[in-house]
Amino acid sequence: MSEDDSDKVNLELLKRLERLRSLRIEHRDLDDVISRLQMDLYTDEIQLRRLKKRKLMLKDQIARLESEQIPDLNA
Repeated sequence: MSEDDSDKVNLELLKRLERLRSLRIEHRDLDDVISRLQMDLYTDEIQLRRLKKRKLMLKDQIARLESEQIPDLNA
């Protein structure tokens, strides 16, 4: 592998790790918002449901990105 290829691989890895970090932060922030909204008696249930759905989607994206980081042992 040439140095150029190595740099491209490292850059791609950094981008994926940054994306993963960003998704985890958004997931944690959504968790905080949902927790606060659930304590409010006058919370819009549709909004709460949308936030929960978004949080679940983020969780799926995080799991997918994490599994991509695991090397393929059959390779």
